[in-house]
Amino acid sequence: MRYISTRGQAPVLSFEEAMLTGLARDGGLYVPESWPQMSADDIATLAGLSYEETAFRVMKPFIGDTFGDDEFRAIIDRAYASFHHVARCPIVQTGPNDFLLELHHGPTLAFKDVAMQLIGQMFEAALKRRGESITIVGATSGDTGSAAIEAFKGLDNVNVFIMYPHGRVSEVQRRQMTTPSESNIHALAVDGDFDDCQARLKDMFNDFTFRDEVKLAGVNSINWGRVLAQVVYYFTSAVSLGAPHRKISFTVPTGNFGDIFAGYVAKRMGLPVDRLVIATNQNDILHRTIASGDHAKTGVTPSISPSMDIQVSSNFERLLFDVYDREGDAVTQLMDDLKDKGAFTLSQGALGRLREEFDSGRASEEETAATITRTAQTTGQIVCPHTAVGLKVAAEQRGDKATPMVTLATAHAAKFPDAVEKASGQHPALPPHMADLFDRPERITRVANDLSAIETLIRERLS
Repeated sequence: MRYISTRGQAPVLSFEEAMLTGLARDGGLYVPESWPQMSADDIATLAGLSYEETAFRVMKPFIGDTFGDDEFRAIIDRAYASFHHVARCPIVQTGPNDFLLELHHGPTLAFKDVAMQLIGQMFEAALKRRGESITIVGATSGDTGSAAIEAFKGLDNVNVFIMYPHGRVSEVQRRQMTTPSESNIHALAVDGDFDDCQARLKDMFNDFTFRDEVKLAGVNSINWGRVLAQVVYYFTSAVSLGAPHRKISFTVPTGNFGDIFAGYVAKRMGLPVDRLVIATNQNDILHRTIASGDHAKTGVTPSISPSMDIQVSSNFERLLFDVYDREGDAVTQLMDDLKDKGAFTLSQGALGRLREEFDSGRASEEETAATITRTAQTTGQIVCPHTAVGLKVAAEQRGDKATPMVTLATAHAAKFPDAVEKASGQHPALPPHMADLFDRPERITRVANDLSAIETLIRERLS
């Protein structure tokens, strides 16, 4: 399996090279040259298997000879040993044919753990074999940072710098990033919003002198390994609900488009997905794009679902590459327009293909809170604001009631206790392994939204 850039001008890489590289040198994102296929019989044989064995079978075609079979199975086993549910990503019924896919049973209580724990193990194995060290820099709107820190803390051959928007993450999210004591972990509070953090990250990757000097690597969802790991739970949940013998629909609360793009990959591989529904909060650039074909930044408005407060959805570029027939020049022009003009317009053909695959909806702050309230009253489930956005949109886009609708529960309610308690009247407690989070000392470095200042700080910490 070889990997190509969405902009068509970067070297073709192996899985290992693409994983360790992150962003392509032409500014694009790596994707497989072709989508591996799983037949209906292949999918049917997944029934009753462990999450780990399903992960091996789904991901193996993508990794080539990077890891041997026994080595890859051991990597997967280590990755999910820290999860607090034997099913890893269980499903919970919330209505006659409605389900929540719980993705928050990992060590930091968010869906990012599913991919990040695996990425951490794959990075460590590859780097030890190569005898190399790297510097990981990440940008987070709340959950990616803590998941990356948990996955890489204490490793000898990795230094981790996580940029998060100062004052724009929940207190639990912040403390998960600022309380680890390991010397290879650095939490950077950037004066700006998530899009600023993400822009500075891409600037660093495009500063080839700095990139090569510090051996820069990325674990944001720009990294193909992140997306690949998320494909697995679409298969496990769909098979549990009757696939391949019936179709399944999914609603995904998303900001950076990585989680729902993983569902698109699963469908391209042969999983019988009926509809993929994009759920956004008031920062609704993806919903507006589906509705009008115009992809235009309008600024970020802080919300009670802060991990979705995004206007530059990086993984949307991977989808554009497919809907524009994998023409790198066309994708490059769109991305240049977004950077220079703050907007681009999809061609009619591309918009038509997009609408064939996706539906969308949005939830206001009031609708999100009301959904938390209603879900607690009707099911006893206490959900986080991001999951509530998904539930609200799923109800609107329900379609055929005979088709199961799975909404992705992306984080534990305890990560957003104030918003949840205000809506439900119940204070969601942290699980036992995090009960002392508010007693742990914090280490925070505040930094300006300035590329030079951030690069200087990283160089100093590495020296």
